[in-house]
Amino acid sequence: MIKQIKYFQAVVSHKSFTDAAEECFISQSAMSQQIQALERGLGVKLLDRKNRKFSLTPAGEYFYKKSLVITADYDRLCSETVRIANKDNAELRIGYLKCYGGQEFRLAVAEFSEKYPDVSVHIINGNHEYLYDALRNGRVDLILNDQRRAFSDEYVNLILTAKECYIEIAARNPLASLESVETEDLKNIPCILTASSEQQENEKTYYQEVVGIKGEFIFAENLEEARTLVISGKGFMPIEGGENESGFAANLRRILFTRNGKAMKRNYCAFWKADNSGYYIEDFADILKSKFSN
Repeated sequence: MIKQIKYFQAVVSHKSFTDAAEECFISQSAMSQQIQALERGLGVKLLDRKNRKFSLTPAGEYFYKKSLVITADYDRLCSETVRIANKDNAELRIGYLKCYGGQEFRLAVAEFSEKYPDVSVHIINGNHEYLYDALRNGRVDLILNDQRRAFSDEYVNLILTAKECYIEIAARNPLASLESVETEDLKNIPCILTASSEQQENEKTYYQEVVGIKGEFIFAENLEEARTLVISGKGFMPIEGGENESGFAANLRRILFTRNGKAMKRNYCAFWKADNSGYYIEDFADILKSKFSN
């Protein structure tokens, strides 16, 4: 009956037996027969047919709305059953912000891997747009990213923390003695960003128009390369993750980033598709959230 229900949903969604049949790869006559068989099985009329047009009966309208919930639950039940049965092949694909300097993500991965040693964890990193694209196109299951867009109902948007923004600068730079630094103070110092060649323009635009950085930009492929440039005095780097961690490099300083005397803040979130809330995804998100709460 599940297949018949999905046929019925396709007919209602497309408002056409012909279009529904094409979507389901069956003939129009077979589609009509399946809907009739569903009505006989239920013992009720779901559609009022008139010539080549149809409308939902009150029972059909009720059945359609409730069936969408049932089939969604059924699809998830099937996928989770397969995931459990194939636990040796289970995997979790995660993406995290390339310039994020906090240790929460690493700690979460370590705890998850200890809890689920049979789950293969695949990790990518990138800037905001790269991660968003990877999640949207199904290349990852969950991402740790900063919030630059309004939240969408298509995704689960779990706010992990709202942190003050900092910059990293060489310890020998005179600005390193300050407790905070304004965007205006940095206009004559190059801003070092981590971004692939494809995403450099997006990152530059964001930091110019949203953050308010006015000077020159230098790009690095990864966090390590960017820090090497900072240490060598080539510029400063906006850093994700907050204040200095234990074991932070002695030749670097993190300074609070302010605008008009107020600390700039940014939300960091775990994002995953609302229709892909698998057990491992939610469990990793809970672990990650706990690291930010410590």
